Amino acid sequence: MDLIKIGENAKLAARKIRCLSAEERNAALLSCAAGLCNNLEYILAENEVDLKNAIDNHVGEALLDRLKLSPERILSMADGLRQIAALPDPLGEVLAMNTMPNGLKIGKQRVAMGVIGIIYEARPNVTSDAFGLCLKAGSSVILRGGKEAIHSNIAIVKVFRENSGLPEDIVTLITDTSRETANRFMKLKEYVDVLIPRGGAGLIQSVIENSTIPVIETGIGNCHIFVDETADADNAIRIIMNAKTQRPAVCNACETVLIHKGIAKRILPELCEQLYSKNVEIRADSNVKAMIPSVIDATDEDYATEFHDYILAMRVVDDIDCALAHIEKYSTGHSEAILTESYKNSQRFLDEVDSACVYVNASTRFTDGEQFGFGAEIGISTQKLHARGPMGLKELTTTKYIIYGNGQIRE
Repeated sequence: MDLIKIGENAKLAARKIRCLSAEERNAALLSCAAGLCNNLEYILAENEVDLKNAIDNHVGEALLDRLKLSPERILSMADGLRQIAALPDPLGEVLAMNTMPNGLKIGKQRVAMGVIGIIYEARPNVTSDAFGLCLKAGSSVILRGGKEAIHSNIAIVKVFRENSGLPEDIVTLITDTSRETANRFMKLKEYVDVLIPRGGAGLIQSVIENSTIPVIETGIGNCHIFVDETADADNAIRIIMNAKTQRPAVCNACETVLIHKGIAKRILPELCEQLYSKNVEIRADSNVKAMIPSVIDATDEDYATEFHDYILAMRVVDDIDCALAHIEKYSTGHSEAILTESYKNSQRFLDEVDSACVYVNASTRFTDGEQFGFGAEIGISTQKLHARGPMGLKELTTTKYIIYGNGQIRE
């Protein structure tokens, strides 16, 4: 593909988008939402091609779940665009305005990023979320999805380009899914202002190592839940089951449960029974195995793994200090939770865990832009510069200084 031409066209489109009013951008989003609904059968047919290819290639159930579209999921994508349209406009906000001793008025204003590049894997809904958020934030977007979802992505982008009423190059899909083309895309620094990878550890690491475009690191989620000695056992089991089994393939699913030794005998039999009823494979330490002989022996690698599957690592710990040390060693900085009735321990956990999202008595599954009130999100940032946690509209903008004078010159 002619990536230079794609970059040039996206940059021209970005210049036009940033001059549009909020009403014009919102109208385009609503039109694209209607386009998804009106082309539902076409998108589903293309998704079936991707699903058949995935089954023929013997992909796992978790990946199939991420890849599969249904009428409900497509309608949810359309609702997502409508929700984005209803959000406050992120552009033009003046964050501060100060008057200097010489009379200059200096302010900081939120403005569009320009051209945003996104590299992601087998989730076609990301195509819609990314487009909607970037358009609302006044930027054009270049998308490079995985080969598993290529037919679905082509169909979705075609609908957007035909229905937005704006220049087609506000959204472009790179249809060549080869690694060589992805690596060339990562070098388009002249045209792309920021690159956001969304997927597994291998994809994110590849982008970090190869891109000359500034990168926002997202999404690796080795998430932990610590069950404190004072936790309500029934409530803890309910939260863990939600965090692990509701959608195990997503980045905010729980991958490791740490259980205080003082509550282990009370909670482990019922917890493991419920996990087994959902076909969860439990990999645990010798302390868990002494009580639940059916568990598989855990390795150090298991505690460092984002499984994306019905697999859960488990360990009994002596106290909150051991839990904090384990999380410090193995966490990817995404989401961690403590289940406790102790205010002191909850505050220690909040203060000492260095992750983007830290919970008390709630499932890690809430780490999500919509759940946080941002509308759809572009990903979960696990870095500490510019954006951290769920990335909504404001995280897709930048700022510039605006200066008002009345003839000042520098002496």
